[in-house]
Amino acid sequence: MSTLPADQRYESPARRGLDPWLVRLPILFFTGAILTLTALTIFAGVAQLAYRDRILAGVSSYGLDLSGMTINEAMSALNGRFTYDDSAVFTFRDADQFWQMSAGELGVSFDPQATATEAFAVGHSGNPLLNVVDQFLIWLNGQRITPIIRYDQNVATERLMAIASDLNRPPVDATLSINGTTVSSTPSSIGRMVNIPATLEQLEANVLGLTTGAEVSLIIEETAPRIRDAEAAAIKARNALSSPLLLVAEGTSAEGTALGPWTATVEQIASLLQVGLVENVDGTFNYDVSFNPSAYRDYLDTLAAGLFQPAQNARFHFVDETGQLQVIQPSVSERRLDVASTLSRMEDQVFNPGNRIVPVAFDYRPAQYHDDMTAAELGIVGLISEGDSYYTGSSRPRIENILQATARFDGIIIGAGETFSFNQWVGDISPEEGYVSGRVIYGGRTIDGVGGGVCQVSTTAFRAAFYGGFPILERAAHGYRVGYYELGGFGPGLDAAIYTPDLDFQFLNDTGAPILIEASVFPATNMVQFRIYGADTGRQVVKDGPMIRDVVPPAPTHYEPNADLQPGQQLQVDIAAEGSYVQVTRIILDSFGNEVGRDIFASQYQPWGAIIQVPPGDPRLQTG
Repeated sequence: MSTLPADQRYESPARRGLDPWLVRLPILFFTGAILTLTALTIFAGVAQLAYRDRILAGVSSYGLDLSGMTINEAMSALNGRFTYDDSAVFTFRDADQFWQMSAGELGVSFDPQATATEAFAVGHSGNPLLNVVDQFLIWLNGQRITPIIRYDQNVATERLMAIASDLNRPPVDATLSINGTTVSSTPSSIGRMVNIPATLEQLEANVLGLTTGAEVSLIIEETAPRIRDAEAAAIKARNALSSPLLLVAEGTSAEGTALGPWTATVEQIASLLQVGLVENVDGTFNYDVSFNPSAYRDYLDTLAAGLFQPAQNARFHFVDETGQLQVIQPSVSERRLDVASTLSRMEDQVFNPGNRIVPVAFDYRPAQYHDDMTAAELGIVGLISEGDSYYTGSSRPRIENILQATARFDGIIIGAGETFSFNQWVGDISPEEGYVSGRVIYGGRTIDGVGGGVCQVSTTAFRAAFYGGFPILERAAHGYRVGYYELGGFGPGLDAAIYTPDLDFQFLNDTGAPILIEASVFPATNMVQFRIYGADTGRQVVKDGPMIRDVVPPAPTHYEPNADLQPGQQLQVDIAAEGSYVQVTRIILDSFGNEVGRDIFASQYQPWGAIIQVPPGDPRLQTG
């Protein structure tokens, strides 16, 4: 077996293909890196040595290149560079008012030492490796240091507080006073307070942005007054006191005089005004003036009695043809002063300066028997009874009194169960009521007096009640037989004397329904008549008598002087009459003719002589 030479020995394919640069390149890379690092280290070391006490190249601040400067040099350079504290002027404004201050006056200042120190600190840390990195980055990109500006907010606060002292004011309430009749008011004002913290926030945003010429609106907080308005109430009060209130009323008093007017003076009104507070929805208040008329109530209460008007029933005639009532005198409603409503009207009107008239309020209540009353409502169906008497031969004054008295009874209604009183309806027999002087029976004799002839009317009323079967509650005969009452075929015993207020004629309406009385005078026949209308009672009346006994002859004739008579003339004013006891019996029958009642009317008459008036000097006066 032969052996091949060494250069012909066998090599593997892998060994034959290996590139030597694969080994060389890593070695070169690592060698280069080491050399670069060494160079940088040498460079950094040189830089550290060169800028050991100076600011690295590429460092700037406030637009100024600080490269190679010491801290003091940088401070000097930067200090001359900063003018913001003087050039920046801020304007604080409140509406048309403004205040201007520089940034320096507001506490803004530049710190060159801190800024230079911070610039020097770049690349001068205690870590050499970090210093190298910083230096390299500064060499590539440069480094700008933000200027360090100081802002002392306490200084700005003091400045704003000085402004606020000029602007701040507390809220002022409105005032209102009424002194006598003088009204005074002062307006309210809104409170204003500078909100210093909020204003400082706006200022700080501008300072930190180093803006110049900025306008800062002062933040003002307003506080509403507790009492916001008084003038509206003052106007209201002045209106109330502009002039007196005039209270007026329609109608007349019981005496027929006009009602009112009455005056509430300005001084009285002022005493009734009340000042109060009204709360608004926002919690504030306004003044208001109210009128408290309650103190005026006592005055109105005193007026009420004089203003009271009692109700007066209507007066009627019964129309036989239709069975209806005819009003002959309208009713009058009861009138009472409505004090509460009148006070309310005063309260409504007192603040109206254009109308100072207040109509007083009345409460009206219709009469019991008003104008619209019907016969059917009252149960009146027809005539119950009537009574007559004659006054033939009466003097003119006596006739006048008969007319006056009769009119008082025409058309009146007496309710069921009520008592008819002649004196109540005839009223006051006096000249003021239209009665005149005439011959009257008083104290057992005939004398001159007011109202002679009224007994003719009471006698007629008695006869109507007698024949109507009404219970007679009070009746008195005259002191002597009066010839007038026996005219027309009437015998004695059917007369009724009255003398107000002691002697009355009364009867009871026992029909169960109202009765209507008609009273008339018929001058053609010299007759007085009373007619009573009402429900159909069915009863009948039979008169028995008169029974006369114990007759006494008339007294002698009596002569009286009358200056109006001429010689040879005479005037008989009274007729001679016998004295006697007279008894009349009334028998009451029902609708079937059965007796249901019997009444005896007794009269004791004195003897009476004729009375004749003659001229003065007549010889008969000596004997009469």
